[in-house]
Amino acid sequence: MLTALANPHRFMAFSRWAAPLLGAAAAAFLAAGLWLGLAAPEDYQQGTTVRIMFVHVPAAWAAMAAYACLGGASFFALVFRHALADAAAAAAAPLGAGFTLMALVTGSLWGRPMWGAWWVWDARLTSVLVLFLLFVAYIALRSAIDDEVKAGRAAAILALVGLINLPVIKFSVDWWNSLHQGESIFRAGGPTIAAVFLIPLVLMGAGYLLAFGALWMERTRAEVWRRRSQALAARAAFR
Repeated sequence: MLTALANPHRFMAFSRWAAPLLGAAAAAFLAAGLWLGLAAPEDYQQGTTVRIMFVHVPAAWAAMAAYACLGGASFFALVFRHALADAAAAAAAPLGAGFTLMALVTGSLWGRPMWGAWWVWDARLTSVLVLFLLFVAYIALRSAIDDEVKAGRAAAILALVGLINLPVIKFSVDWWNSLHQGESIFRAGGPTIAAVFLIPLVLMGAGYLLAFGALWMERTRAEVWRRRSQALAARAAFR
């Protein structure tokens, strides 16, 4: 499947219908997750602020997934010099930055009533901030170099180096003393969160990831069209 979609023409044909389908599925999951999340009871400790979780946690998941996709696309672009992979990497970075910023902002809103501070230099918070800065640095580096090929390669190296931050984010609450709560969903003994919160959280997480997939396809399509138009303009200029 991935080999077939590596062909730009096949990808454009596939994404023409797949992106709207993913978008519709994302809307359905998000609507169901929001409805169940708002209907969930207040937490005995956090009260109504627990509902921020349904926006914050999926945003963090989507941010990490976006960087994993950025790193994977950058690998294929750098090693195999695949133009579509480079376009996909360029398309993923702004989306990842947006999801990461959402995670940081909603985390701050959640942290204020829970910790008494908008921000603390906690290992989890700091590593997510680093993730946001990596996305921004990737975008800035691509924009700073006029030669698009050189810009793509330099940015790809940065993206690959930044992959080391993903396990740091994941295990930061285990490796260091942290105000941030430990893992309560993806753990060996199974989720510890109550089903009334877990179900809407999973639905919201699926919605965020599907939305990222739909937006990533659309942005990659736009990037492919941009490069095609530039190539046509360059050919016309030499005639």
